[in-house]
Amino acid sequence: MVFVAFEGSEEIAAARDTARDFLTSVQAVHGLPVSKRALGMVQLVVSELVTNARKYAPGPCLLDLEICGGAVEISVWDSSPTLPSVLAPDPGRIGQHGLEIVMAVSHSFAVHREPVGKRITAAVVLADDPDGDVAGHRAL
Repeated sequence: MVFVAFEGSEEIAAARDTARDFLTSVQAVHGLPVSKRALGMVQLVVSELVTNARKYAPGPCLLDLEICGGAVEISVWDSSPTLPSVLAPDPGRIGQHGLEIVMAVSHSFAVHREPVGKRITAAVVLADDPDGDVAGHRAL
């Protein structure tokens, strides 16, 4: 488990680095399989969630990474009580696709109000399926 506070927008890259280091440790020290796809998706989700927290909420944000049932749970807390909204799909829109991306690549996604602010949690499965399907999603 890793728990880190971030205050500046320049720390978004540090949040991605924290996620990469955490998953490298999970694989090396604990022997859990982490696919290259999972490593990239976790860094992407961390980047999007921390970016949103830094952009829309005053003060620091808190990043929590934890392994739970073959997935990494990525949790970001910020001080804003305003819940995020996912905009309707619009391929012509520039920007504001972060939550759409997070929801598309995550096995699960949840938003919870806290006594102060909110917490957004997404889970990304660590290992791809043996038959080549992307982890957490089945081909139809």
